[in-house]
Amino acid sequence: MVETLPDGSPCRCDVCGLETVISSVRSQTPIVAESEALRTVLLRVADFALAEAPVMVFGESGTGKEIVARALHANGPRRAGPFVALNVAAVPGELLESELFGHVRGAFTGATQSREGLLEAASGGTLFLDEIAEMPLPLQAKLLRAVQEGEVRRVGDTRVFGVDVRFVCATHRDLRALVARGLFREDLYYRLKVLALRVPPLRERPDDVLPLARSFLSLEKRPAAGFTPEAEAALLAYPWPGNVRELGNAVKHGAALARGASIGVEHLPEEVTGGGEPAGPAPLSLADAEREHVLRVLERCGGSPQEAARILGIGRTTLWRKLRRYGVEA
Repeated sequence: MVETLPDGSPCRCDVCGLETVISSVRSQTPIVAESEALRTVLLRVADFALAEAPVMVFGESGTGKEIVARALHANGPRRAGPFVALNVAAVPGELLESELFGHVRGAFTGATQSREGLLEAASGGTLFLDEIAEMPLPLQAKLLRAVQEGEVRRVGDTRVFGVDVRFVCATHRDLRALVARGLFREDLYYRLKVLALRVPPLRERPDDVLPLARSFLSLEKRPAAGFTPEAEAALLAYPWPGNVRELGNAVKHGAALARGASIGVEHLPEEVTGGGEPAGPAPLSLADAEREHVLRVLERCGGSPQEAARILGIGRTTLWRKLRRYGVEA
């Protein structure tokens, strides 16, 4: 249930004016911002929320980019409309077009009935596309038309219809560098980055660490009494490479072991207390490593597939198939 004031109105921040509790499908997430760095971002969020232009949210994984996207929606004129979120990286490229644009019956094997896409589902509200940098190039062209003209065509259909969607996208990658390498469309980049926000990593806003930890603890079904001074010191000393997401997991870990008592250093994960290696970015999968290597070689060869194939020790046809799978034209 959303926290409210005695008169029934939502709680609002006295600094930025945003609602302080953001709704999602399963829970209510309070916005915690004690640091000046994050308060500056939220002031900008309050301004951007009233606009209709697309917003690009930059920041490392786990910094809370989706919370920012939900705050933009919840505090804007589309708050009564749907908020639809999609992690682009989580959907296989061959299914992503149907997921976004929908399909008609018989469009492909297994399409036994027509289905609306997320663009239709989000009409009148906000579509949040997380990890937008992972979208294949061919699909970027189709998304560009939806952003630019508000037009959508389902897979396998000949009819075009309009949708009214506000786009909010997020990425942890350097989109400008991807544009320079030909891995992200420049025209789409500028269409989506009309307004831009950068969510600072947790190591740049240490004032938020303990308030966030206490907020996470209060959401536990069996919350501990609090944190011991030693545990608080450990939380403040750790660099949090996984950002807010990692902090939330550390609090869950501590609450599970403390069993209602105060969370001490002994209840925190080993990497936080110095007993293990700090958690770093997840290692690349074999397929991701191959993709990065192939594209790096192609870039160093000036985009020449013949030279890249020679250096990689594979045939041109094999290279062409790989690039097509990556969504890269050669």
